[in-house]
Amino acid sequence: MKTVPFLPVAAATVLVLALTGCAGNADGATGPAKAAGYPLTIVNCGAEVTLQAPPERVVMLESSPVTYLRELGVMDKVVARAGAYPSEYFDAVTRADLDRIPLLTDKLDTSGHLQISQEVVLAQEPDLVLGSAENLNRETLAAAGIPLLQHPSFCPQGLDGAPDFGTINDQLRTYGQIFGVEDRAATAANELADRVEQISAEVDGAGQRTAAVLYPTLGGGTIYAYGTRSMAQPQLEAAGFENVFDDVDERVFEVTREELIGRNPDVLILLHAEGDPSKVAEAVTSMKGASSITAVANGDLMVQLFNFTEPPSPLAVTGLERIIERFEQ
Repeated sequence: MKTVPFLPVAAATVLVLALTGCAGNADGATGPAKAAGYPLTIVNCGAEVTLQAPPERVVMLESSPVTYLRELGVMDKVVARAGAYPSEYFDAVTRADLDRIPLLTDKLDTSGHLQISQEVVLAQEPDLVLGSAENLNRETLAAAGIPLLQHPSFCPQGLDGAPDFGTINDQLRTYGQIFGVEDRAATAANELADRVEQISAEVDGAGQRTAAVLYPTLGGGTIYAYGTRSMAQPQLEAAGFENVFDDVDERVFEVTREELIGRNPDVLILLHAEGDPSKVAEAVTSMKGASSITAVANGDLMVQLFNFTEPPSPLAVTGLERIIERFEQ
C-alpha cells in the first residue's frame, strides 16, 4: 500500500509540550513583554517552536483548531482564517465568532489542500499561524519570524503512538499552555472525558460488526482508508465496530478496489471536506463490484465531514455520537 502524508487540511494544532521558559525580563522585572511562563518552547513535528508571549494575532489555515479555541475562550485572538469552515461543525455561537473573522480564501484543490499565498498571510502580521499549506510551511514563515504549529497527526512522522480520546484531552491542555489558560483547559478536558465515557457506556458491543473509514476521491480514482494510527480507530472501537483495516499500522493509505471488496466491511463511513455528500457516496457505490460489499448492499453507508473523525479534536466526540446514532450501536 502506498502511504500518503495528507488529507484535507483540516486540522487543529495540538502539540507535544517540550520546554517551558521563564517568567520575567532579563533584569528580573516582570511586565507585559514577559508573561509568566514565556518564552515557551514546544516541539512540533520534530522542530522546536518558541512563543515569546501568549498569541494575540492568530491566523488559522484550517478548521480543526476552532473547537479547541472555542472551548478555551480564545477565539478573539484569531484575526484571520483560510480554508473551509462547514457550518455543520459549529453551534450558533461559534458560527457567529467565525463570521466576525475575515476569511482570506476558501480555495481548496481537489484533494482538499488549501491554496493561499504567503504574502496574504504575512499581511495579517500574525504572531502565530495554525496549520499549513503546500507553499506555506514552517520554513517559509521562519524567515519572517512567525511561528507555525501543525497538528501532530499531519506531521510527516505522525503522532507518537496511536491516538485515542485521551489525545484530545492532552491537546486541550497544550493549547491551554500556549494561550495561558491552563485552568480552563483542565476543566474542559475533564468534561470531555466524562462525555466520552457516558457515550461509550451506552454502546451495545454484542454482535460486533465490521467497518471501514474511507476518504474517496470524487469522480473516481484513489480511495484512502484509515488504519490504527488514525482517530478513526478509537472512534470505531468506541462505537462498537471492528475496523477492517486494524492490521495496518498507518494513519491513512491508498486502498485498491479489490482489497476493499475483499475486506467486505458491514458499514462504511465516508469522509469529505466539502460539497455534495451524495457525490461522495457515489464515488464508492459506483465502483465495479461495489454491490458485493455488505455495507453497500445493505445501504449501511454514512457520509461525514472530515473533522468529525480526523484529526483528534472535540469534533471527533461529536462524530462518535453521530456514528452511534446512525447505526444504532
